[in-house]
Amino acid sequence: MKIKIEYIWMDGHVPTAKLRSKTKVIEGPVTDISEIPEWGFDGSSTMQAEGEDSDCILKPVRYISDPIRGGNHLLVICEVFTAEGKAHASNTRAKLKVIADKYRDQEAWFGIEQEYTLFKGRSPLGWPDGGYPAPQGPFYCGVGADEVFGRELVETHLDRCINAGLNISGINAEVMPGQWEFQIGPCGPLEAADEIWLARWLLYRTGEESKVSATLHPKPVKGDWNGAGAHTNFSTKAMRSNGGLELIHEACRKLEKNHHEHILQYGAHNEERLTGLHETCSFEDFRYGVSDRGASVRIPLATALAGNGYLEDRRPSANMDPYIVCRMLLETVCGD
Repeated sequence: MKIKIEYIWMDGHVPTAKLRSKTKVIEGPVTDISEIPEWGFDGSSTMQAEGEDSDCILKPVRYISDPIRGGNHLLVICEVFTAEGKAHASNTRAKLKVIADKYRDQEAWFGIEQEYTLFKGRSPLGWPDGGYPAPQGPFYCGVGADEVFGRELVETHLDRCINAGLNISGINAEVMPGQWEFQIGPCGPLEAADEIWLARWLLYRTGEESKVSATLHPKPVKGDWNGAGAHTNFSTKAMRSNGGLELIHEACRKLEKNHHEHILQYGAHNEERLTGLHETCSFEDFRYGVSDRGASVRIPLATALAGNGYLEDRRPSANMDPYIVCRMLLETVCGD
């Protein structure tokens, strides 16, 4: 039986990697990742090699059901390797895997809130041509054709994520009209990061059907509009256990000491979003607090009341690389 395998990988585009994919037809069904062959591609066309030595290798690392093609067809997330078999410089997953293995005994969980903005042509979906909608306020978790735009696409994307077996835990309309969010997790670092990329691919692919594009730019519209982030919820087993609140405060203090290092890796153009306005802390500053959505890191009220739980790093931008963000949180919080 012939089946279609969609090989998905991240390219070498800077400052923000883009998704690429192509299809291979093999004999199926597939019951293990080892049954999916490695494949090559032209790295000179993806900013991952020079033309005179352009071959790169796609190594499958995780597969899920393809909810678009159905049947036994699959979507496969791949790591990129050089022709010599070394992890490519753009392969940020390989670096996360090393750190995830190092701190495996910490049993870290991640929940990532992926915001995005839908565009039809040059304007956010639902915006009048060459103009602006009513000021933001009624659109967050809104209902009605005058307040919510793109729900059909968003619901289709949600169904496809569920049917693919992703750990998607919810969706909601966001503060700016045409802006939405989906959440992945809680789950382990590699799983959470893989699934953000797979859910992004499904979002883009679903948008093709209605000619609506999704952007992850952290400030898609200038002015008095909320930006788009990827708030990252994080905890270890100890933080989720009795007395974990003190460890959460300790984690926040560690993050404060390493704020500059983190913020430079949390997504391009993030300074346009982190202004100190629109539920953000300034790009230059660091602040943490209980139930404070204007802080860099928020400790949820439920966590403070229970004495254990998780923290929410509100600094990552919507276009962040989840492999990098998960790795840095693990290194900073779990390291000495």
